[in-house]
Amino acid sequence: MPLPVVFYIQTTFEVKCMQSTATPTTFSRTNPFHAKVLKNVNLNGAGSNKETRHLELSLQGSGLSFVPGDCLGIVPENDPELVAAILEEMKWDPELPVPVSKQGDTLPLKEALAKHFEITLLTKKLAQQAAAMTDNEQLQQLVSGDNIKEYVEGRDLLDLLRDFGPWKASAQDMVAILRKMPPRLYSIASSFAAHPDEVHLTIGAVRYTTHGRERKGVCSVLCAERLHEGDLLPVFIQTNKHFNLPESKDKDIIMVGPGTGIAPFRSFIEERAVSKAAGRAWLFFGDQHAATDFLYQNELEGYQKDGVLTKIDAAFSRDSEQKVYVQHKMLENGKELFAWLQNGAYFYVCGDKQYMAKDVHEALLSVIEQEGAMTRDAAEAYLKDMQEQGRYQRDVY
Repeated sequence: MPLPVVFYIQTTFEVKCMQSTATPTTFSRTNPFHAKVLKNVNLNGAGSNKETRHLELSLQGSGLSFVPGDCLGIVPENDPELVAAILEEMKWDPELPVPVSKQGDTLPLKEALAKHFEITLLTKKLAQQAAAMTDNEQLQQLVSGDNIKEYVEGRDLLDLLRDFGPWKASAQDMVAILRKMPPRLYSIASSFAAHPDEVHLTIGAVRYTTHGRERKGVCSVLCAERLHEGDLLPVFIQTNKHFNLPESKDKDIIMVGPGTGIAPFRSFIEERAVSKAAGRAWLFFGDQHAATDFLYQNELEGYQKDGVLTKIDAAFSRDSEQKVYVQHKMLENGKELFAWLQNGAYFYVCGDKQYMAKDVHEALLSVIEQEGAMTRDAAEAYLKDMQEQGRYQRDVY
């Protein structure tokens, strides 16, 4: 039986040659990896005002990895109901081929609006470009005046099409002024060392009503309503060099992450558990109600029991007459907080940029000022020095 042996040797040799010359695929923002959804659950309890999804995705076969503090980029799809409403408003043919690149690539209009173009964010530039495609005098006046900024706030493409028609433009003309759908970035909520070949996210579903219509966050509501276990999601890793654990495992860390701001700190805590870090860890968490909104409560309390988390201070703003937030918990624990800082602790903040991060910054300054018996200028210099040492890091949005 010599022939099968020769055939086997040749096949093995060919495979080895193929393996040595093949170029591994590199997944990136421009070439995302299609990750399989392993788990998608609501972290909030029944009766909560919020919906926060815990998402687990498989990175198996991607070659992708990350460190705590990094982000995951998701390339989302628009709400099919919104796409259908635009097609209906304009009486456009869903199957009409439209260009989606400078190279002349085309997609059917319905697919292009769903997967390729940004249709939920109205900009001043888009309104100005659209004004050339209609005889509507109201729009001409609007784009040339100061009220355009007020108009675009909270509105989308459908609002513009409904408010200022009839339109002289073809579907091809209209999509030519739309910008490409940007990916959405989320802080990674898991440690690669704790969950090899997986990535976890904590995503709050964004829903609100404005200008007489219900609005939905493009990516967050995709994850909340239309993404199921087994589905594929295009993703890539976005490194974040400005939000990382200390190089030394002996350093103490203080983490302030209310709501979905908990995400990177779950990653931090998991990483420190795996690496058996000697440094202490203190978490300030906040949300509306302890009964329904204490995200990852069992996990966090387990880490505290095991000594991975030294302290947890939680603030629930709607559980008392007087609203209590994370900054109030910081002020309550000012003496100990300052002692940790004096001992070289790293201080991290993640979450809302508009209000929370400013309030936490102000509370931190007050703690340094009061407990360090310093002037406000001296407290600001102390905090600036911490920033320069990489001991005060913020990931706010």
